[in-house]
Amino acid sequence: MKKVKTSFFCQNCGHQSLKWAGKCPSCGQWNTFAEEEVREASPGARAELSFNEKPLPIDTIASDERERVKSGIEEVDRVLGGGIVRGSAVLVGGDPGIGKSTLLLQVMQHLAARGLKVLYVSGEESARQIKMRGERIGATSGNILILVEVDLDNILKYIRETKPAAVVVDSVQTVYSPLLSSAPGSVGQVREASERLIIFAKKSGIPVFLIGHVTKDGSIAGPKVLEHMVDTVLYFEGDSGHSYRMIRGMKNRFGPTNEVGVFEMRDRGLVEVLNPSEYFLAERPEGSSGSVVVPSMEGTRPILVEIQSLVSPTNFGMPRRTAIGVDANRVSLLVAVLEKIGGLRLGSHDVFINVAGGVRVTEPAVDLGIISAMAS
Repeated sequence: MKKVKTSFFCQNCGHQSLKWAGKCPSCGQWNTFAEEEVREASPGARAELSFNEKPLPIDTIASDERERVKSGIEEVDRVLGGGIVRGSAVLVGGDPGIGKSTLLLQVMQHLAARGLKVLYVSGEESARQIKMRGERIGATSGNILILVEVDLDNILKYIRETKPAAVVVDSVQTVYSPLLSSAPGSVGQVREASERLIIFAKKSGIPVFLIGHVTKDGSIAGPKVLEHMVDTVLYFEGDSGHSYRMIRGMKNRFGPTNEVGVFEMRDRGLVEVLNPSEYFLAERPEGSSGSVVVPSMEGTRPILVEIQSLVSPTNFGMPRRTAIGVDANRVSLLVAVLEKIGGLRLGSHDVFINVAGGVRVTEPAVDLGIISAMAS
């Protein structure tokens, strides 16, 4: 009997090791290694992962820029760089219940309304549950095919049979390959499923949207190589206390990165917010101290956001520095600058910084707004 080969994989980053380790040498996380069976791929499986193409001069290769397909949602097209590229693989991550499935079902409805056949593969919901959500958001076109399946071989078989214009897999962590004995969602299964789906998308020219779960620190669950393999990585963000949602492009081989699309969650689904500045400043009181409006470049367009600051005497030996929506370490740096250069004594004061609306801002230009808010 042939001996089964096993290896240990980090469930956080996918690092492989021949023996168990308490701390992952790649990502530094503790107690993340799990033993998984390693099987040699069959000749048929290896052939499936091969493109079998010859070298071509770059000037003889036709560009597919004109082959972009409009999603029908302007904010989604903005983040994707102008539309959906044929044969592309798009990874969409976000917190549970944030609206990932709703957004992609709306995209599929817009494509289906133009006469394109699309396939929505679900491993988390039943067909009846998807139907109920589709009726709520108006996604009831007969061109939307629903497949409830988690077996990767069956999923690929039905994609070949139906030949859809686009495919959604919800979610990649629920898909498993019979070639591996590990449980769905493990590093090996996620890597195997994503690799075969991505290569199939390249060969067939069918764009594939992969919905991914996120870990408690906000990163997409599974091996880090997953984000390297796909063409586009989108993060769907939002605050449970607000109805707004933001989709942010963290990686895009076909367009600008850090582009942002803004939506509002309503009873009938997600609605585009074409003027985010007006939306974020709608509840701002005029003339209040500790409040400053600053422009922030999010991708290719500026967005006005409100920086709120509260400075109060501390009741503890060590003053607190709390920041929501901006980097807390950067706030501490700006407090030190104010004390050294501005002459403000904040060593005995707590400092709280908040970006109104739950927006997360990474633009360094907002530093002046943070300083102004604290000084006021």
